[in-house]
Amino acid sequence: MLSFAAYSEGKLADKVNLSGAYLVGSDDIPLRADITFAKGIISCKKRAAGPAGLALLWDVPGVGSILLETIRVQERDRPYVLQVELARGRLMRLLNKLEDWGLLDHADLSEVLSQVDGVRGLLIQALQADSPAEAARIGEEALRQAVLVSEELSLHYAALLLERKKQSGGLSRPVFGCTIHLDKPSELSRKRLASAFDFVTVPIVWRDIEPSEQTFNWKPLDAWVELLSKHNIPIRGSALLSFSEKQVPDWLYIWEHDFDTIRDLAFEHACRVINRYGQYIQTWVVASGIHATNCFTFNFEQLMELTRMTAALTKQLCPRGTAIIELVAPWGEYYARNQRTIPPTLYADMAVQSGINFDAFGLKCLFGLAMDGMYVRDMFQVSAMLDHYCKLGKPLHITGVEVPSSTERRPSDVESGVSAVDGGMWHEPWSEEIQAQWLRQFAEIALSKSAIETIAWQEFVDHQDQMIPHGGLLRADLTPKTTYNRLVEMRSELFG
Repeated sequence: MLSFAAYSEGKLADKVNLSGAYLVGSDDIPLRADITFAKGIISCKKRAAGPAGLALLWDVPGVGSILLETIRVQERDRPYVLQVELARGRLMRLLNKLEDWGLLDHADLSEVLSQVDGVRGLLIQALQADSPAEAARIGEEALRQAVLVSEELSLHYAALLLERKKQSGGLSRPVFGCTIHLDKPSELSRKRLASAFDFVTVPIVWRDIEPSEQTFNWKPLDAWVELLSKHNIPIRGSALLSFSEKQVPDWLYIWEHDFDTIRDLAFEHACRVINRYGQYIQTWVVASGIHATNCFTFNFEQLMELTRMTAALTKQLCPRGTAIIELVAPWGEYYARNQRTIPPTLYADMAVQSGINFDAFGLKCLFGLAMDGMYVRDMFQVSAMLDHYCKLGKPLHITGVEVPSSTERRPSDVESGVSAVDGGMWHEPWSEEIQAQWLRQFAEIALSKSAIETIAWQEFVDHQDQMIPHGGLLRADLTPKTTYNRLVEMRSELFG
């Protein structure tokens, strides 16, 4: 069994937040395990052989409450010191990335690289400490410094690459987009969209389009498509195929054990949507998150068949259009709890290797909720994750990105227990200013990657149905938040 001793103020901790905790193997695939906490010790009973690391939400002074991973360790009788292993995990990943990024001998980074050496020195002290409590204290400081310097290096590297990308002409419109909510469109919302974005994503929700079998409601979608096309605003359609509970019509569950029928019904749905809007929409998310959210518990082969079918149909009906396969929860935490899902990297690899006819991957990066895939990560982790997906051999689009702008609970959050605090925080509690700073840094890192072509904010306007509370760029009355104004400024800086 793996176990970790967590210390607080020189003694074993009274409590540890394990709400998002999971184990991850040496291949970075999450592992099934029973994780418990008692008397300062986190015990991890894993169901697979080999070394593993623990990932959990941890408070790092000056950085926030973020999901961090320890180094991969072997099972042993006595517990590892959690803070030391978290620091070792971050230092190892930082050194690997410095080599990948070619920054180990960079002339302008001598001071920052000396900080990395300082982290290494602290870790040596922690490993030589006289007691576990002292090791934890030193490890905590090593972790703090390691996370801060890794974020700094990530931003420095992004600035270098972004400047090269701009000079080589690799950064061109359209770049920024967002997803609208299908409420009644207004001229003010249209103007706000045109001022900040190069394209707009319209949500294609099967549940809303066909609430009863063969009974259709196209009006909300028609209104938005008409408005956007009238003003020559490019439109992206998302998503033709999704098996989340919020997307699937209730009547479809009648066929939940009949794969062939659901496949045929999905084919008909996609045909109807593309035939109706194909002249207005040239970029389609053909499948979204079916590797992670699968309310029908289809197996691997069935999910790949559905992906292939929808992508082929899209390319047939819109031969000049762009077909995107969207990945969600990019670290794949959900797989540790539900083995009927597919790790995102495995699903992506199979989509490429099996010859599915599609043009690009999409990636959703949503943070701030206490849900798998949405716990807060720091910018170094984000940059390293994007590097991984950029190596898949396909262009990459950030099809949805979002963090909260407030920690205030909405009335619906009180009932559901959801909070924008429980999923962690980045440097300071979420506010409009922190949301704006986060978007700026995320956008700079993402756009610096050669494979990434566009970035779309997940929600344009705050509304009661949105997944992440206060995640929109506009308030419910359509007044701009700080983040919206900063995005307009950033777009102007990049393109004039």
